[in-house]
Parts: sequence; C-alpha cells; structure tokens
Amino acid sequence: MDAYLFIDFGSTFTKLTLVDAYEDNVIATEKSHTTVNNDVAEGYEKALRMLRKKVGKAFNIKKKLACSSAAGGLKIISIGLVPELTAEAAKRAALGAGAKVIKTYSFQLNHCEMEEVKNSDANIILLAGGTDGGNSKSIIHNAKMIAKHKISIPIVVGGNKSCTDEVKEIFGKDIEYYITENVMPKLNTINIDPAREIIRKIFMNNITHVPGMNEVEEKISQVIMPTPAAVLRATEVLSKGSLRESGLGDLAVVDIGGATTDIHSAAEGYPIKSSVLLKGLQEPFMKRTVEGDLGLRYSAKSLYEGSGSLLLKKYLNDKKYNLDEEIDKRYKNVDIVPENEDERYFDEAIAKVCVDISMERHVGKIESLYSPTGMIFYQEGKDLQNLSYLLGTGGVLVNSYNPKNILEVGLNKEENSMILKPRNSKFLLDKEYILSAMGLLSTIDEEKAVRMMKKYIVEI
Repeated sequence: MDAYLFIDFGSTFTKLTLVDAYEDNVIATEKSHTTVNNDVAEGYEKALRMLRKKVGKAFNIKKKLACSSAAGGLKIISIGLVPELTAEAAKRAALGAGAKVIKTYSFQLNHCEMEEVKNSDANIILLAGGTDGGNSKSIIHNAKMIAKHKISIPIVVGGNKSCTDEVKEIFGKDIEYYITENVMPKLNTINIDPAREIIRKIFMNNITHVPGMNEVEEKISQVIMPTPAAVLRATEVLSKGSLRESGLGDLAVVDIGGATTDIHSAAEGYPIKSSVLLKGLQEPFMKRTVEGDLGLRYSAKSLYEGSGSLLLKKYLNDKKYNLDEEIDKRYKNVDIVPENEDERYFDEAIAKVCVDISMERHVGKIESLYSPTGMIFYQEGKDLQNLSYLLGTGGVLVNSYNPKNILEVGLNKEENSMILKPRNSKFLLDKEYILSAMGLLSTIDEEKAVRMMKKYIVEI
C-alpha cells in the first residue's frame, strides 16, 4: 500500500495523517505530545509507532511532508510608516506567511522601542515603509537603528524600492537581511506575496533550531511551511478549487486554539450595496487574522480580562460557575482536558467568546458621514455578509456535541448592523482534523486535496 504521510508539529501535539496515494482516503490519523523541550523526534516516533499499530499492515510511504508551529510557531515584528497603511500591509504579509505578529511599530523608531525589539523573542523583522518613490526618511532611519542596535535576527526589507541601495549599504555584512518587493508599492495597494514567500523560506531555514528537528528532517521529505500557512493554503484551495475540481466558493475558517483564535477568509469582500464606498487599504482575497488574546488555555486570562464577565456569562446561560477559578485553572493547566459535562460546557462558552470577538475583528465595518449632499457610507475591511460557508476546526469544535451552536455565534443576527459579519452561512466542520494535512497535500496534488476536503469536511 502506497501512502503519503503528513506531519503537523504543534506546540502541544504532533499530529500524523496517513493518506492513500491513489484513492481519496485517509488511512489513519494519530497524535502524540510534542516533546519540544527535549527532542521533537521522540514525539514524532511515538506517534508513528502508534499509527503503524493502528493501520495493522505494512505500507510504503512515498512522501513525508510536515508543517510546524512547535516552539510557539513563527513570531514576527512588523515595522512600517503609517499605521493604517504600510504598517498594516507589513502585518498582513506576515500573517499571510503563517506568522504571529507580536508587535507592530510605525514611523521612526526611538531607542526605547529598539530595546523592546532587541529583547523580544521575534524570529523575523519585516521592515517596510513608503510607497515606491515616496517617503524614504522613515525606512532609512529605522534601518540605521536596526544596524546601530546590532539586531541579530533576519530582516525582511519590503519597503520603498528607491531606498534599497541605501538600506543594503547600512546593513552591510553585519545584519542578515533579505530584499523583496514593496508590500505597498502604491497608495492603498498591497503586494504581500513576495514578502510572504521570503518569510516562509527563512522559517524553513530556521526550523532546525527546535531540538531534534534536524534528526526528523533526515527522516522526512521536508518541513515546508508553518502550520497556519498550511491551513490558509487549504482554505484557498477548498474555496477556489483546481483545474478539474470545483471549489466551494466564498468561505471562512474559524480555528480555535489554546493560545489564539485564527480566522482565514477566502472572499473578495466588496461592498454589497452600490451606495457604499470602499475606504482604506485594499483587502486581499485570502485574509488571515490572529487574535493572540483569545484562546482556551494560554490566553484564557487575557480573554477574560479583555472581554469582561458579561459576555462570558451570556454564553454560560446563567449556569453558576466561579469564573475566576475556572479561568485560572485553564490558564495554569494548559493541557487540561474536560472530564465532565460542566467542564465541557465552560470550555464551549469560552469558545463562543473567541468566535464572537475574532469574527467581529476580522470583518469590515460601515461608517456613516454627513456631507453637504447627504449621508455617505464607507466600508473599511471585508463585507462577509453573504459568505457561503463557515468552517470550524480545533479541538473544542471537533469534540463538541453541538459545534454548530459555537459557530453560530460568528453570524450577525442584528438588523442594519454596521458590522459586516456573515448572516446566513452554512456550517462545516473539519471533523477529521485534516486541514493542515490537505494544505500540505495540495503542494503535491491540488485536485486530490480538493476532492478529499469535499469528502471529509462535513456539513453540520
């Protein structure tokens, strides 16, 4: 039996998905705790042994591909000029590469900010600023500050191309840097794919810093992308389809984790009404947002502190809990698994808060302004009101008795709302936890990936 093996090195679990090389079937899945602090090879080998035992017969692995978010995944600092423009464009490029943006800076950096950058745990800095032929003062100033403070992590330069030669001269041989195309070459026009590809390559080169990853890489074909990038790719392929296999059309993926809640949307998001004008930075068809303060475990405390008790109580439907105690228990014991109905119910209430707030932050909004000719309406961000599908993934959804009940919170049921959440989407569930594996499979066989997602992702 010939098969493909797809590995997802997560911060908590290493997940294996074995796929038949010729039939559109998942042969088996297995997982084991990621042993990131000691040797990731241990967790991988344990999961592989359990997988072989589960399959119960010999199989030939034609190709092994992996994605990884082990050791916290890929962390990026983005630096731009104007917060709403080049800084935001840089942030989107980082998010599109599967990174978590831990800080965004704008304008000319000061020494205090540079110390923050130097003492952070970022893996990459994305340096942008100015349209092509536009402002050059800020990006040159910030390049000089990076050189002066001897920043030792890779710098991806995606700003005003007129400054490229001077930036190269400033960095010289002391700074590791990569020049790519401007993330915002023209006002309100983004160009994030080149920067995204450079970031992905740097991630691949540096993933071996995780203990044991060198040993694992000798046994597999390649670690090719961060896990969020694999999910984003799967989302895009499922939406657009392939040459001979139709996709599902507009959709969004809600990925609820212990530390973050990620939203991936595949949709143009143009205004539905002709009377509404677009405002701000151009939105990409594939958009990813990461909410680092919304999660079930690592971010439970920040979620509670940020949203307050009222929203959580709303989703608990007046069931009595000691909120402080329950939140603290999850924050301090990130591996905790619900053992009874009460614990599951509380987890699902937290998940609803995650879906509610993260969807509101992801979608666009309508602003109304008075003018001499009457009221004018502006849309900033994506209009997802007519979104066809909302697809859920993540342990809390997969293990829920009623995942639809959690995803429904992402819809907008209010009339005439200025928040452009989906209104009548159908609900899908990644029941077999295959999205990241399908993102990897799409790099080998796009059509097979589309067919398998349409087969295994279920409507709820």
